[in-house]
Amino acid sequence: MGKRSAIHSESNPKLPPEEPTSQPENPSSSSKIPLPPQKIRKLSPKNKKSQQPEPEPEPQPQVPNSEDTSITKPSDPTPSEAPNTLLPIISVNPLTIEGEIDLALNHLRSSDPLLTSLIDLHRRPSFESEPSPPFLSLTKSILYQQLAPNAAKAIYKRFVSLCGSESEVVPDNVLALDAAELRKIGISGRKATYLHDLANKYKDGVLSDSSILEMNDESLVTKLTLVKGIGVWSVHMYMIFSLHKPDVLPVGDLGVRKGVQRLYGLKELPLPLQMEEICEKWKPYRSVGSWYMWRLMEAKGDVDSA
Repeated sequence: MGKRSAIHSESNPKLPPEEPTSQPENPSSSSKIPLPPQKIRKLSPKNKKSQQPEPEPEPQPQVPNSEDTSITKPSDPTPSEAPNTLLPIISVNPLTIEGEIDLALNHLRSSDPLLTSLIDLHRRPSFESEPSPPFLSLTKSILYQQLAPNAAKAIYKRFVSLCGSESEVVPDNVLALDAAELRKIGISGRKATYLHDLANKYKDGVLSDSSILEMNDESLVTKLTLVKGIGVWSVHMYMIFSLHKPDVLPVGDLGVRKGVQRLYGLKELPLPLQMEEICEKWKPYRSVGSWYMWRLMEAKGDVDSA
């Protein structure tokens, strides 16, 4: 049919050629009647092209880009929300509160069957101690470092006498004692530096008794280790035996590490990260679990009583 109409148009030029109603792009060619076939040939491909723009719109591929940005936005808050749901805060009381030891023992029995025999074998743990201001406790902790218990007690008693009394062991009085005076009662020059640094931290407002009592476990480690001579181990001991914190794992304590090694039949002493992973099940009573590690090694004669 296409050929017939074209031939018919050439033999009868007076007949109007078949052409689309829309105007071509070149308006001057529409006035040339002698070339209707050329007009048809030129228009027919344009007509085909003009019929194809609808399926052809290529701007569409850009839509995923805008959708991608809308997809990434809801995913952004997800990571920040996850830690809040994955890290619940467990609030427990100091171990000196009545009934807290019972709760700790029940939890340890149910969470770690290997501890059950130790709990049955050894005496009930006790964390009772004479309440004392943090400054006095930290001073005592420094004086007791790396000394046999009897020698440490003797030096501590002489130090208290030098200050006047335990109630007078305060930053100003400690700063008033020079290294020579402290050396006379058996305190090394290094420990004298530690005592003065602790007192200066109080004087400068970095530490105070009230702030120490209000700090969480992480802050205690961060702040107290600013003092010369007080390391993470000393802070952990202070937290367990002076503040009676229930969930302290002294990962650097040799006795606790040996106890974990023996209890779980490990070939080598566990490293701090391994300690955290192995003793995760003891939470929130890792202080009590650690106490039993000392008892385990004490029974084997490998560590002094804690």
